[in-house]
This record gives sequence, structure tokens and C-alpha cells, in this order.
Amino acid sequence: MQDLADHVTSLIEAEISAHDASARAGRMLLDDFQRLRVKRPRQITVNFSGGITQKCWTVTRSNGDYSTVYLPTAGYFSLCVDSDFGPLDIGVHGPALRVFSAV
Repeated sequence: MQDLADHVTSLIEAEISAHDASARAGRMLLDDFQRLRVKRPRQITVNFSGGITQKCWTVTRSNGDYSTVYLPTAGYFSLCVDSDFGPLDIGVHGPALRVFSAV
């Protein structure tokens, strides 16, 4: 499990390093992401359409409505909406920063 947490951290660090923060919007996105980013990814259960659940890894804390997670079986990041039943995948997938900036 720890190896996967390290893998997720490495993916995020690579994205942050490659992110263009030369413009104000790029800096603001990076600042917001870093502010909500978890210190260490941990495994959680995420709900999907049709009652399916999957073990994923936290990337950001909730902003009150949304959070970003990593789907290890798919190899990409997902945007989840907060619900009474836990995080719910809403079908926004891709690189962490792009997913995070979708809302």
C-alpha cells in the first residue's frame, strides 16, 4: 500500500514540476491545489454509478463540495462530489491538475 501512495505522490510531483505557473491563472491553480493537497495519499472507497465501489487514493481534501482522487485500476485521477455516502465519481478524469481545475 505504501508503494502506491509513493507512486501517487510521484505522479503529482511530476505534474506540479511541469505545470506552467508563469501566468496568474497558472499560479492561482497551483496555489489552490497545493492548499487542498493531502500530505500523504491514503486509500478510500469511492462510489461509482450503478452502486459500484472502488478503492482509490486521496489527492486533495474536499473544498466543501469536491475532491480529487487517484484511480489505480485506471491509472488516472478523478473528480468526486461529496455525498452522504462518501465520495462519488462524476466522470471527470485525467491529469490531477486538470481534474482539480474542472470546477
